[in-house]
Parts: sequence; C-alpha cells; structure tokens
Amino acid sequence: MKLSRRLFLVMSLWVSASPAQAGPAATSGAPAAANDALQGGGQGNPAQTMTVASAGSKVELLQSGKDWTLQVDGKPFVVHGAGMGYTDEAGIARLAEAGGNAFRTWGTQHLDVQLAAAQRHGLKVLVGLDMQKQLQGFDYQDEEAVARQLKALQASIDRYRSHPGLLGWIIANEPNLMIGADGAAVQPDPAVYEAMADVLDYIHEQDPDHPATVAFAFTATLAEDVALALQAMPALDFLSFQAYGALPVVPDLVQGLAVNLPYMVTEFGPLGHWEMPATQWGREIEEPSGAKAVGLVERMQQAGLHDPQGQLLGGFAFLWGHKQERTPTWYGLFTEEGGRTAAVDELSRLWTGQYPRHRAPSAWGLTLNGEVAGASVSVLPASRLTASLQVSDPDSDDLTVRWQVRKEVELRSHGGHFEARPDSVATQFSDHSRADDRHGVTLLAPVDPGHYRLYAWASDEQGGVATANFPFLVQPL
Repeated sequence: MKLSRRLFLVMSLWVSASPAQAGPAATSGAPAAANDALQGGGQGNPAQTMTVASAGSKVELLQSGKDWTLQVDGKPFVVHGAGMGYTDEAGIARLAEAGGNAFRTWGTQHLDVQLAAAQRHGLKVLVGLDMQKQLQGFDYQDEEAVARQLKALQASIDRYRSHPGLLGWIIANEPNLMIGADGAAVQPDPAVYEAMADVLDYIHEQDPDHPATVAFAFTATLAEDVALALQAMPALDFLSFQAYGALPVVPDLVQGLAVNLPYMVTEFGPLGHWEMPATQWGREIEEPSGAKAVGLVERMQQAGLHDPQGQLLGGFAFLWGHKQERTPTWYGLFTEEGGRTAAVDELSRLWTGQYPRHRAPSAWGLTLNGEVAGASVSVLPASRLTASLQVSDPDSDDLTVRWQVRKEVELRSHGGHFEARPDSVATQFSDHSRADDRHGVTLLAPVDPGHYRLYAWASDEQGGVATANFPFLVQPL
C-alpha cells in the first residue's frame, strides 16, 4: 500500500439485515450511520463525471445529483445480467436470447472464450480477478505469495484491458467473508484490503477506461467491511453486494452507509441454504423451482433490480448454468443437462417485457409418505415409500418426471467453493401415477442407514424443467 494514499476518517457503521449471504453467521443491529467523510468516489459537483475505456471500449460512471448512470461508449447501460457458469458459446448465447446484456465471471481461466462469445452476441463482461481468499487458507502476511499474486493479476489486466467486451473489473469476490470458530462472521486480516488496493492502483494506472469494484458478501459485519475496504481503497469506483434472502435490504444498507458511490448487486438468486430451515439432522430444505422463481421476482422488485435507479446500476443473477452446492439444483438457473427453469423465464420477462414462447414448468411441492420436508421424515432401510410431486405447466404440456435418490453431500463448502457432488443410489421406482397436477411414484428406501435426498425433475420436452427434492433419513434397524 503506497504511503501517499489518502486516509479517510471512518465512523462506526452498523446495519440491520438478515442472515449472512455467504456463511452461517446471523446479521443483527439497527440502521447504519456513517461519517460524511467516507466518500470513495468523492462528493464532487452535482454533475460529476468519473471516466473510467481503451481502444476496446469506454466505460464511464456519470453522476447527476443522487442519480448515477453507467455509460458504455457514450450510451447508457443498465446491467441486466447473470453470473456466467458456462464456458461454451451456446450457454452464453442463451443469455443474450433471454434478454440479458452482460455477465460476470469469478476468474479468468476461460475468459478468452467467454469474451469472444460475448462480443459475438452483444454482451459485456464484468471480469472477476483470481484473487485468493483468506477463508480458503491464503496467507496475506506472506509477502512473497502476495507479490506473486499481484504479478499474475497484473498480467490478466494487461491481457484483457483492451477487449471491446470488457465492462469492468471485480478485484475480489467476497474478501470480507471470514468465519470464526463459533460460526460468526469476523473481520479478515487488514492486509487483504491492502493487497486489493495495490490491484486497484494498477487498474487505475494501466486501464483508466474500465471501473473496478469489490464484491462484498452479505455478512453480519458488512457495513464495517465496506468502511475498512474504503480506508484502503478510497478511489474505488463502485461498490458491489451479494445478497439472496437479504436482497430487499440492500438499498437501505447503501443509504445507511452514506457513501457517494454507485453500486451493483453482483449475486442474487434463490433463498440461500443458510437462510432455509433444516431437518432435525441438519440438512437444509431447498425450495421447489416454482417457489424459487416467484421469490426471485419479489425480491428483485423490492430491491429495485427490475428497474434500477439512483445509485443502483443493475445486477447479476446467480447462476447462469449449474453447480453443486448442497444440492446440484439449488443455485443453477439450468439443470446439469441444460434444462431451463422457470426462474430463467421470469428474468427474461423482466428484461424484455415478455415471457419466452415456450415457458418452463414449475414445481410447487414434493411429499414423502404424505409428509413435507419440514417434518424431518425418517424411514427404515429398504422400506416401501411413496412420493408425490406437485407441478404445473403454463403451456399445459405433457410432463415427463425423472426420479433419483442421492446421498447427501459429505463435506459442505463455505463461500460457494468446490463441493463434491454426492453419489446416486440405485433405487427401484414403480407405480408411476398422475392425478391432475400431482405425479406419484413408489420407491424402496436405501438399505444402508444415512442421510439421503430424493430428487424429481419434470420436463416439458421443450427445454423447460421443474425441480424439487426432499431430504430424508434412513435409520439403522
């Protein structure tokens, strides 16, 4: 961190919010307060302009009073995007077809392909830099390791700064996410923010054409996290937050911070696994896909993401693709086989004003032996079970339901990092039935005691899929 960097006086910040976005810590408190000296971009004049582009593109943040506008090559650009989980062009093209105009990444590993595809389909890319996390064991007191990381990040910035598809940079993803021994959010090493500041300085020196941000996890210490980060990085171009169930309170959080900076929501999606109830043996209960789609729209509207104004520049839904995190269906807007869920159709409606021609079905509930997941159903080995899936299709298409039992994940990840997909279990399914909007099946429970989950996928055979699952326990005899 350069000695010439200005220091800002920061008062204590605290905020009322819901459970932490990226960990198990709960958030509590009251409306935030902040010293007006906490500026980031500075107060400036009512029509302040922050020029932040190259031969490739020119991106600016324009301020007029309390309103901010993101401009790309002289034209207003409201971000209607998603976090990109695909590395192939077909997956990226689907975002443009749905009405999205941008996507974000968490690294640069596949960026050549992703940027090329983005350019061909008229999309812009907010590039995440591969900055290591203290949560994952990176030691920011190791000066040699920090120096090697900075050199690698500088090389990525040099490589992509002139690409016409570049929208800007995410210096670090959830660097504030640290979890103490008691499961509560704690502050990271201040050296984390100092290392980030060196990256920001390099971007401003070598790529003044593209703005830079930090994507903060929604933790119990979020307001303090922002204050500490801005002490190290007073010239940060805009803020970014990642919130799921807590999404509606983000505007109040920003207002309480009293920071004269615009912001994005760089992750939003279904209720997180840390925000959902669990069985008596600690397995999180996932919403069915229909409830996810409805809740996503409601929270987007409450947060202003359907029509960004003021300091809000737009946001990125999570995840345009699929991933394993507690389950293989929790966060992906698509299934492993590429099936489109109802949440994609809702995003498309908000982005374009209309649904796609063929809409995906929606699952609304899954029962096992007539019980809901909250009943913490336990069964005997090899016992006979009955399941019933409630699912609807806006187009009245015939649906094909696929059933599967998998073991629960053994080693649970934190902060969205790699989690091994659990194995499937050979299961006998029989007596398939349908009555109105309910599809039923009979199955035999696994013979080995343990934690399991029943999955159901209902396909309309036109690319749309509804998903639901049910955690259950097989007791020892």
